[in-house]
Amino acid sequence: MSRDGGKRKGPAPGRMLRVDGTVLHVLCEGGGPVCVLSGGLGMSWFDWDPVAARLAPHRTVVRFDRPGLGLSAPATGPPTAAGEAARIARVLDALGLYGPCTVVGHSLAAFHAEAFARLHPERAAGLVLVDGSVEEDPRPRLPRTVRTAWAGGLASLLSAAGLPRALGPTARRLTVRASTVRNHPRGPHEAGAYRTSRVLRACAMENATYAYQAAEVAALRPDHPLRGVPVTVLAAYDGSETPRELRWLERQRALATQLGGAFAVAAPAGHLIMADAPDAVATAVLSLTADPDLEGPRGR
Repeated sequence: MSRDGGKRKGPAPGRMLRVDGTVLHVLCEGGGPVCVLSGGLGMSWFDWDPVAARLAPHRTVVRFDRPGLGLSAPATGPPTAAGEAARIARVLDALGLYGPCTVVGHSLAAFHAEAFARLHPERAAGLVLVDGSVEEDPRPRLPRTVRTAWAGGLASLLSAAGLPRALGPTARRLTVRASTVRNHPRGPHEAGAYRTSRVLRACAMENATYAYQAAEVAALRPDHPLRGVPVTVLAAYDGSETPRELRWLERQRALATQLGGAFAVAAPAGHLIMADAPDAVATAVLSLTADPDLEGPRGR
């Protein structure tokens, strides 16, 4: 029996690869053109399970846990958008996948996906931004070192108090419920992935550096064009007509226009579109490059 009272679960799928000195948990499934799935702040490989299952018959699907998240080893420093873009390229290198790929970035990882396409244009076959983060005029107010030092200190304090083990899985479940419109049962790896101080620290650092990553991407846009890379912005819509929800759709549409891409809506769906509407994500990926196995127009 495992410590959480259930039967001991088998090992997680995938393998451990050393990338730039950090051991990362990486999964590679399916066959065909390459597609990378990258989750938002604090997310793990299993959040993409429903989407990966739909894409694997048509694509080589790559997923990995960023440092400190899921099963990956801790980070050696705070994340940056350029650093995460480089990490995507080096994970692909470690897998022997050197050609162009489609990168799917959810929430915070939309910054990483866009940075990848701008900094590594020869490797970008397309972008799908899944309810991606939008910051029209990012201006971090404090020095980066101050924010990261504060976040690291808070994470250490909470870890010393035993909060990750006591409250980590509960916080994860509350986040999922608040970010979805459907009922999703807990996955076999979910509780264990959020019990550690390693994951808490990684989440704190991603949150602390959010504005700086947004500013990095904004600074890249004038001098690093997307060079014709097809883009789809897929926005979540829960069906309500609140000003906040409608404003979010308009901001997502504006992002699509700014990037010269298509705009599509997944409904009903919360922020975790990959859980509520995995078919919408798969369709956005496959129709981005006119896949013959799944045709469908992209919304504007």
